[in-house]
Amino acid sequence: MTLSQIDQYSRDAAPDAAERRGTAVVLGGSMAGLCAARALRDWFAAVVVLERDTLPEGPEIRDGAPQTGQPHAMLEAGRVTLEDFFPGFGDDVRDAGGLKLDMGSDVVWYDQGGFVEETESTLPALYASRPLFEHVVRERVRDLDGVELRSRCNFITYDHDDGRVTGVRFRDETGTEATLDADLVVDATGRSSRTPRWLDRNGYPTPPVEEVTVDVTYSTARIERPPEDTYGVLVAPEPDRPHGAAMLPVEDGRWEVVLQGIHGERAPADRETFREWADDLPVADVGRQVRTREWTSGIRRYPFPASVRKRYETLSRFPDGLVVTGDAVASFNPIYGQGMSVAALDALVLHQELSDGTTGLGPRVFDRITPVIDEAWQLAVGNDFTFEGTTGPKPFGTDLFNRYAARLLRRAQDNGALTEAFFRVFRLERSATSLLHPKVAWQVLRPEFDVGTGTPSEESDPRRETAVESNAD
Repeated sequence: MTLSQIDQYSRDAAPDAAERRGTAVVLGGSMAGLCAARALRDWFAAVVVLERDTLPEGPEIRDGAPQTGQPHAMLEAGRVTLEDFFPGFGDDVRDAGGLKLDMGSDVVWYDQGGFVEETESTLPALYASRPLFEHVVRERVRDLDGVELRSRCNFITYDHDDGRVTGVRFRDETGTEATLDADLVVDATGRSSRTPRWLDRNGYPTPPVEEVTVDVTYSTARIERPPEDTYGVLVAPEPDRPHGAAMLPVEDGRWEVVLQGIHGERAPADRETFREWADDLPVADVGRQVRTREWTSGIRRYPFPASVRKRYETLSRFPDGLVVTGDAVASFNPIYGQGMSVAALDALVLHQELSDGTTGLGPRVFDRITPVIDEAWQLAVGNDFTFEGTTGPKPFGTDLFNRYAARLLRRAQDNGALTEAFFRVFRLERSATSLLHPKVAWQVLRPEFDVGTGTPSEESDPRRETAVESNAD
């Protein structure tokens, strides 16, 4: 389920402020928790977010969330949903230094041996660092009546009575054990979620886990960016070149440059090796900028061993008063930039399901978010299986779809309509099945003919110049 397949946020579905009742507690103050808090605020008189880290006052990388030091994309599904939750969200990001660009023309995308063609349609996208995105959302949540954000609060366990979670026990800001009663608890604590262990200890079934090992490492550095250079570059890794890269424009006149190594290819930890990796890419502009621009940060490395999905939707029993969301349900290879957008869509589903109350809420939410996760999982995990070293349960039809997608991207190198079709799927606007529409499939599968002969030609591998010359130096 993607943006085109889900009803957008409607405040009219929730009660008036005077009719809100009860308390909701959110565990985790990252994007998934903040989006959940926004959804809950329409239904509950009080919403308390408990975060184990110290929540920064500005757009800062949090020690407890090292992934925030890596580039993050705001896909269209996330941008639209956050704009609905927080009117003016995009303006806030730009006012704080972020950029609104056209993904169809301002991002140079290299894949399958060449650059994909620009799109005719405008594909708006926001570009900023993950700390800035999170800061803007956090401040908007902090300003909501009835919402409280608490730092340095460490979750201990759930309180539970007669098949229902009734609150949480935690260590507060002073290290003192405390209890907070709740009508609903939302677990947004990420990959380290303790909910499966708690379920097991309390006699509930635990969710089956799917794990797809990709053994990826990321290294990110920031470099200076001239104000007029508001473009980005993405170089997708390929089986014969297990290195990828992205150079994305962010606030403060910077590019975030991330290098990616797959299956034992360890992304560099020192500057000279970082430069060598950048020089070795098939797009010369990344190496040129890394060597000629001033560095404004050191290198931050982030290992990502595996995509993990917990199948909560399969459970026969689950306590009332509890919901799990975000990376605590499914965590994807971050190179595809899906995490923030899936978290926003999860919160949108939570908001919609609350119209039927909290009884059975968890299973209802899990059922509804399963198609959302299916779509992102198929795209991310499916593509990871183009590499031989990837292990784990392979989604049905992956190999066939990967061959089709590779051909589509090769044809997109001189066909902007195919580029747009692919980007709209990548941005979680449309389902991957849209790529099989007859109008798209014909452009992908039709034979190519030599001019003047009427006979099929050998499939070409057109390569554009391996540099963004118009933006060079």
